[in-house]
Amino acid sequence: MKRGAKAVWEGSLKEGNGKISTDSNVLSNTQYSFKTRFEQGNGTNPEELIAAAHAGCFTMQLTAYINEAGFTVASIETKCDVDFQDGTVVGSHLSVVARVDDITTDKFQELVTKAETTCPISRLLNTKITSNATLVLA
Repeated sequence: MKRGAKAVWEGSLKEGNGKISTDSNVLSNTQYSFKTRFEQGNGTNPEELIAAAHAGCFTMQLTAYINEAGFTVASIETKCDVDFQDGTVVGSHLSVVARVDDITTDKFQELVTKAETTCPISRLLNTKITSNATLVLA
């Protein structure tokens, strides 16, 4: 299975702008620019899209591991912050809040760590990945 996206850029780096579209059309000519990446501006940027992909992928992987261990997920919310410094992604931090029936904190943390290191986007990223996770009893 392959998934795709397309980026089109017009103009110089600082004054120009681009549009990003995905094959699924979830993003369709979504604006990005120098300002949205390095300053404040309307639109997205590559690091924000990586954060969204990492949060989504990790959350699905954690759900799979929790289900495989015999527990029921009521909800999992993951926020991902990608740290972009001096032109390099230097880290990705996952903040997780989950409601899971009958799981112990130790088992939950074990599965969080496993998902953190094995979800496909974590394996793709060549950077430090960290997490903090809170278990809310369902």
